[in-house]
Amino acid sequence: MKLFKIMTITVMMGALAACSDLGEANKGDKTRDFGRGKKSLADLQAGIWVDPNGCDHWIIDDGVEGYLSQRLDPNGKPVCSGVAPPNTATGAYKAGTDIDDPI
Repeated sequence: MKLFKIMTITVMMGALAACSDLGEANKGDKTRDFGRGKKSLADLQAGIWVDPNGCDHWIIDDGVEGYLSQRLDPNGKPVCSGVAPPNTATGAYKAGTDIDDPI
């Protein structure tokens, strides 16, 4: 029984170590989608979502995952362009994917 417990713990520790190594490999490059399709985010088309305050955010939807970042000017200030009404997404932000997203 003691040998079984030791072997089980050893296998579990190995599995956890493998999972953490896989996660660490993907953390370095934030410009790539490591999910289905595995492509550069530059290959997907961004749109703009306007938040409740009227400020812009870049959005990309590849059908499985979504990406969002605040749109900033060169000085780091939020861009509030008025391109669309608040709480609205505009642009072809779902382009570049072969996954149909009904939402």
